Amino acid sequence: MRPPRLGRPNFASLTLYLPAAFLLRLIMLGKPAFQSDEQFYLLVGQRMVHGALPFVDLWDRKPWGLFAIFRAAYALPFDPVLSYQVLGLVFSVLTALVIERLARLIAPPRAARMAGLLYLLWQPVFNVALGQSPVFYNLPVALAALLVVEVRARPRHPALARRGLQAMLLLGLAMQIKYTVLFEGLGLGLMLLARGRADGWPPGRLAATGCAWICAALAPTAVVMLAYVLAGHGNAFVQANFLSILGRSSDLREGLVRLAKESLALMPFALALFIAPGRLTPSRGERPAVLSDLRLWGLVAGAGFLLFGTWYDHYLGPVLIPLCVLAAPVLARGDPGERWYERLLLGVGLLGAVAVPAAQVIERGTAAEFSLASRTVARELHGRCLLVYEGDSALYRTTNACVPTRFAFPSHLNAMNEAGALGVDAVAETRRALASRPGVVVMAETGRPNRPNMATRTLVRAVLHAHYERYAVVTLGQRKFGLWRLKVR
Repeated sequence: MRPPRLGRPNFASLTLYLPAAFLLRLIMLGKPAFQSDEQFYLLVGQRMVHGALPFVDLWDRKPWGLFAIFRAAYALPFDPVLSYQVLGLVFSVLTALVIERLARLIAPPRAARMAGLLYLLWQPVFNVALGQSPVFYNLPVALAALLVVEVRARPRHPALARRGLQAMLLLGLAMQIKYTVLFEGLGLGLMLLARGRADGWPPGRLAATGCAWICAALAPTAVVMLAYVLAGHGNAFVQANFLSILGRSSDLREGLVRLAKESLALMPFALALFIAPGRLTPSRGERPAVLSDLRLWGLVAGAGFLLFGTWYDHYLGPVLIPLCVLAAPVLARGDPGERWYERLLLGVGLLGAVAVPAAQVIERGTAAEFSLASRTVARELHGRCLLVYEGDSALYRTTNACVPTRFAFPSHLNAMNEAGALGVDAVAETRRALASRPGVVVMAETGRPNRPNMATRTLVRAVLHAHYERYAVVTLGQRKFGLWRLKVR
């Protein structure tokens, strides 16, 4: 039997996936403040258009490649919010097609097609449907996994070294979107080396080829880092990309609550993967022997999620790919008595895909509410900067206001878990930003999800009461924010 090939996209699947992805995201499209991370990435993309450098002018720990994607949204002749959201939709559909191809190895065609649909259905459940980083890096990771599984399925594959190089380069590109891809890269790389060893490669060839694969995986990051070093910003790059994560703390109690909720939500997958195989008739695909490789990939992806300890819902994005592939054998069953695993996966997924985005809209507000808030802020700036101490960083973008600090993502200065990760003293930076006398300061008047940095919060309150007056309160969904303007002397 010849090894499976990437082949052309399945047109029938495309006609299913595109409208399904659109309908599942309809309630989210066009909302500029639907998700806090995405609105910040788009802000960075906007400022990159005008020459700003990530990590230097606007600080974050995400890789440069992620911001480059949001910068690309401004190259399209549409509203940038819709541009990045449609771009994310396209990436998701392409990823679903690769999932279908992977699932075809262990399941019949109809079941494989449903596996791709399952991915699109479960993305909104974990808030990873529009522009979160896994939306974009899942595609190169899935392609890399397909290359690795394909080449391992055939002993003494003549193109093992070349396919391994291609897979590692894809993973390297993915790491420039999120560094946590490192875990999957290690797992897939070891699988490639194991294939070479089983094929009888001598130690020297294994070592040399392994080094070449590692270099391919690190090349994209090395190129970006070299560019920053040559521009004189090497220290800023290293601090943001590699050192800051070591200074970030997490609230274990909150993390465990999130993990418990996510584990409960994933129960349909647990039943499909661990209970169903012993109760259903076998379902065969093109290469059933690759099942162990797919399981190993799933374990590595799951380990990468668990190791970080914060367990935010969108961190499950990369785990969804192997889960959907591995669930394929329980899908599209001919026997009505064997369909309840599929019904559970699709039913719970559909319920979550409707309920979670609806809850987000209720909590975070509509596009009309945000537009009103933006106009209310803009009219009091009078050429000065804006400081969003608490609230939506999208206000910087929609008001075209200057940012009085490198730390435009509000949680970097207002949350205690980030205080040790910034490379600067959070209180001193907040004091410096306030000393520039921003025209408007935004501060929350309702509860916040993170443990607040009381030192910076106390400082902001003192300055507001001394030099500012509250002129409006804006409502965004269930959140309320006080808008403070400089007092007229």
